[in-house]
Amino acid sequence: MPTLYHHPMSSASRFVRLILAEYGYQADLIEEQTWEKRRDFLALNPAGTLPVYVDDSMRALCGATVISEYLDETHGVLKRDRRLLAEDPFQRAEIRRLSEWFMQKMENDVTKPLARERVYKLQMTNDQGGGAPDSKILRTARANIRQHMRYLTWLAGSRQWLAGERMSYADLAAAASISILDYLGEIDWADVPLVKDWYQRLKSRPSFRPMLTERVRGLTPVSHYADLDF
Repeated sequence: MPTLYHHPMSSASRFVRLILAEYGYQADLIEEQTWEKRRDFLALNPAGTLPVYVDDSMRALCGATVISEYLDETHGVLKRDRRLLAEDPFQRAEIRRLSEWFMQKMENDVTKPLARERVYKLQMTNDQGGGAPDSKILRTARANIRQHMRYLTWLAGSRQWLAGERMSYADLAAAASISILDYLGEIDWADVPLVKDWYQRLKSRPSFRPMLTERVRGLTPVSHYADLDF
């Protein structure tokens, strides 16, 4: 069986897990603490980043974009109306654009700094960069949430799904990040009803269920995290 090296608070890892689940493929999950810089893991991915997907032939694919493209080319093309990348080239480009927005821009503006300060630092030693959260980084990331919620509100209010008429990688990339922020209680859902309605549709899908039951050591999620009607 293929193996996915991941971390539960890695949005890129969650993105790939959602793709695998939507396509009905299983992979053994190995939680990786990248700050430990394990030699065996660095042999798979010298960049030391997540996720890493190792197929049945022990070939390693590194990074959410690379893995998602591989899964589309090997599995998605067989799914017809359930394919998560569109057939039309322009529509595919829009899906890729939005996936990149959430996996890179939102990741750097919001998700990564909040996850690092509130989760990763709790699991790191002082030598690894652990310690108390940096309040300035937290304030900046929380201020950036508003920009991304405004954009998500526009997308959710003007389209059936974020990139068009069908659910796509764009929705899974956004939901992967949003689910982490929701776990941490960083979203005021009363302020973003259109985003809430869109997220409820994603959250209710079978592909989401495993993530909703997971808990991060030493950090309990908000009370509504696993509720489908919140």
